[in-house]
Formats: sequence, structure tokens, C-alpha cells
Amino acid sequence: MSTPRLGDGCSVDTGVTFREPGDGQVPPVLGDDAVVRSGTIIYPDVVGGDRFVTGHDVLVREETTIGDDVLVGTQTVIDGATEVGSEVSLQTGVYVPRETTIGDRVFVGPRAVLTNDPYPLRREVDLVGPTLADGVSVGANATLLPGVTVGEGAFVAAGAVVTTDVPAETLAVGAPARHEPLPESLDAPNQR
Repeated sequence: MSTPRLGDGCSVDTGVTFREPGDGQVPPVLGDDAVVRSGTIIYPDVVGGDRFVTGHDVLVREETTIGDDVLVGTQTVIDGATEVGSEVSLQTGVYVPRETTIGDRVFVGPRAVLTNDPYPLRREVDLVGPTLADGVSVGANATLLPGVTVGEGAFVAAGAVVTTDVPAETLAVGAPARHEPLPESLDAPNQR
């Protein structure tokens, strides 16, 4: 097991694995007051900010940067080469593929799936995950297809299948998702 660089006040359960760095890689770095729960696996070249918290059985792959005050829920997978902003909540069982960008103050509900491969089983295809701008909310069991951008303050409803970009401050609902104005009850700034 490699030795991560841990900030002050970190708590790491037994049963956590920090993968050994390969050539040119560095051990993971976690900020102050991070909490990493049992069953979690963190690869080299991962940087987690202050108050980064995981549930159990989380996987965070290499080349991932995570901001401050981020919760990564139980059985969530971040498949690497991903940027996660601050004040983000990835709930239980979320899948985040490589080449995804998640802004600040983003909520992704349980079992939501983000994808990055427009042509599975094809070779030499550029992988490009979704981009979630600041203040985005994604409901449970939603699916976001490769390369879509969800604009600032937008809300993706539970179970929606997002096949095209979602404009800022709109609601995406249905399969495939259609865009509607945000209801007044969802129009308030994202406060957590």
C-alpha cells in the first residue's frame, strides 16, 4: 500500500486501499479533515481537497482532482481524468467516467450515470464525458450521454435521458430529455 499525503485531521478507516504509484505517478494527496471510509480505493495522481468525504466502497481513479467540501457516496465510481469542483455531492452509486468536468455546488442523485463513449466497442474514438456547470442538480437514475453540457443552474429530472446540451437555468425532463423553464419552486439559487 502506498503512503498518501494526508492533511491535518484526516480520518482513514481500515480496509482503505491507496494504490501504488507507477512510473511518473505520485501518491494521492488529501486535504485537511478528509474522511475516507472502508472499502474505498484511491489511485495515484488523485488530489482531494479539504473535507473530502467518501462513503464505503468508493473508487477514485488516477488523474482526478476533487475540490473542497465534496461528498462521494457509497459505491460511487469516478473513473479518472476528471475534475470535480467544490461543494459537490455525488450520492450513492453514481458513475462518473473519464474526461468529465463537474463544477462547483453540484448535486448528482443516487444511481445517476454519466457516459463518455459515443460509439462503444469502436476503436480510436475520443472519449468525452459530460460537463456539469456550477449549480447543476441531477436527479436519481438520470443518464447523461457523452459530451453533453448541462448549463449553470440547470436541473436534470430523475430518470431523464440527456442526449443534447441543457441550457442554463432550465429543467431537462423525460427520455429523451426535453428542456423547459425551471418551475418557480426550483428557481432559487442553489443553497446547501
